[in-house]
Amino acid sequence: MTISPYIIAISNRKGGTGKTTVSVNIAAELAALGKRVLLVDLDTQGHCAVGLGVNATPPEHSVHNLFIDPTARLADAIRDTDFPNLFLAPADQLFEHGSGVRDVRRLANALAEPEIKERFDVVIVDTPPSFDVLLLNALSVANWVLVPYVPHHLSFEGVRQLMRVLFKVMSGENPSLKILGFLPMMVAQHIRQHRAISGEVSRQFGAHRVMSGIRNDIRLAESFAAGKPIRYYAPKSRAAEDFAQLGAVLVQLCS
Repeated sequence: MTISPYIIAISNRKGGTGKTTVSVNIAAELAALGKRVLLVDLDTQGHCAVGLGVNATPPEHSVHNLFIDPTARLADAIRDTDFPNLFLAPADQLFEHGSGVRDVRRLANALAEPEIKERFDVVIVDTPPSFDVLLLNALSVANWVLVPYVPHHLSFEGVRQLMRVLFKVMSGENPSLKILGFLPMMVAQHIRQHRAISGEVSRQFGAHRVMSGIRNDIRLAESFAAGKPIRYYAPKSRAAEDFAQLGAVLVQLCS
């Protein structure tokens, strides 16, 4: 059964691959294109709030309350942002991985509440790199998973580790989960290693699944420091152009 709203998990088992950068910026792109977007930050680093300029440290309510208190409601954690149509359920940086409720359907049940289904068109879930109940919650509810990777060996190993988890989830808890694509980050085609790693991703998982990617751009780091998605911070930058193209593809998927 298709879940409404559309739910896209952003995931890689390796940290530092650009998951939060992708989560914040595709959420902003889809919101700018008219979708009502909820960004759910399951990664306890809590960097989605930083990227959106939201002061959420420590949050009175966070998405991680769902895994601490069985009576907690996701609606209580949702925060406004300065960007039209874009809302955030922030992380709790003090949440201890491996603690709390062990139910892999906890997030699914929260997103299925009528007030959430009626309020949002798209949910973007920024996942932690750890293999725990938080990652399984995201993958168990998602329609699609988008896998960002930096074209070097350790990031590629994170992709392979994630694929083993995905196959387990697809054959069990969420057989309708689909791979949206593999998104290279900090792309620089003149670097031999970048070409080699992306070629290996294509060979192992299918060239049709490897997306155009996000070019290397210092403006992305600057935009996080400014608390703004790249489309608002530097709309004429290379990264803004790349995320706009990605958003145009995703909005068709979510229509």
